[in-house]
Amino acid sequence: MDKDLLYRFFEGRASVEEMRLVKEWSEASEENSKLLRRERKLFNAIILSGRFESSDGQTTLRKKRNHFVREFLKIASVVAITVGITAALFSIGEDKEDMNVAMQTITVPAGQRVNLDLPDGSNVWLNAGTTMKYPVSFMKGKREVILDGEAYFEVAHNEKSLFVVRTHAMDVEVLGTKFNVEAYSAGRTFEASLMQGKVRVKSPANEKLAVVLLPHYKTTLKDGKLVVSKIDDYNVYRWKEGLYCFKNKPFARIMEDLERYYDLKIQLDKKSIEGVALTGKFRISDGLDYALRVLQKDVAFTYRRDKDNDVIYIK
Repeated sequence: MDKDLLYRFFEGRASVEEMRLVKEWSEASEENSKLLRRERKLFNAIILSGRFESSDGQTTLRKKRNHFVREFLKIASVVAITVGITAALFSIGEDKEDMNVAMQTITVPAGQRVNLDLPDGSNVWLNAGTTMKYPVSFMKGKREVILDGEAYFEVAHNEKSLFVVRTHAMDVEVLGTKFNVEAYSAGRTFEASLMQGKVRVKSPANEKLAVVLLPHYKTTLKDGKLVVSKIDDYNVYRWKEGLYCFKNKPFARIMEDLERYYDLKIQLDKKSIEGVALTGKFRISDGLDYALRVLQKDVAFTYRRDKDNDVIYIK
C-alpha cells in the first residue's frame, strides 16, 4: 500500500474511493492489518511530538489536527496509540530533573487515547487532553509520575517501591493495583477510583487530608474535603474503548468534556440548562454533531457551529 495514501487517510484527506481501498486492503490479511497499525503508530508519534506538517507544507498543526479529529473520527473508530518508551521515534519531550534523571512528557491530542508501558512494566491509558511526565528509568525505591488529566493505571507490584501519581490537587500512592485518576488542572477536578488492590490518596500540603481506598470505591475532592463513595457505574471508565459514558453529570461538565474530545470551544449561552444532570453514552468516533443530537433528546437547546473559529454556540 502506498504510504502517501495511508497518510492522507490518517490525515482525513483521502477521498471516499481511497478510504474504501485502505479498508479493503487492511482487511485482506493480518499482515496488512499489522502494517496499517504500525504506520498509524508512526503517524500518531509525529502528532504527539508536535512535528506534524501537512503534505502541502502550509497547513498548521492545530488546523490539521482539528480536521483530523472532525473528519477521520467519522469514518473509523479511534485507534488507541500504543507507545513503547524505548521506541526511537518518540522524542516527545525530554528534560532533566533532580539527580539528572531524564524525564519524558506525553501530551495527548484531542480525540485521541494513548496506551504506554512504563519502565517498571506498569501499563497506563491516557485520555484526551492529558499530559503525563515520567522518568525514562525509575530510581531504586522510587516510582513517580506527574499527571494532568485522566489516566487508568495497572501498576506492576513491587513491595519495595511505592508508585506515586502526583496531580495538581492530590497524590495517589500504591504498591500494585488498578485504578483511574481524573485530575485536569484546568477544570480543578480530582477523582480517584479503585478497581483492584489498595491506594492511599493524600494532599501534599496537608497530611491530615488523606484517605485509603478499597476496591470498588472512589474519592472526590469537594470543597476542600475528600469524599468517599462506592463506584456505582463502571461504564464511565470505558473511555479506554473510545466510549464517552456519563451518569448524573451536569450539562456544563459534559460540554467541557466534549471540548476536550473534539478540540474546539463550546459557548453555552443558555444558563438554565447548565446544571441539568444527564446519563448516557456514545462513541467518540460518532462525532460531535451526533453527540449533541443525542443530548437534544433530553435537553431543549439549539446549536450553531462557527467552522472558521472552531466554536459551537448553544442556546
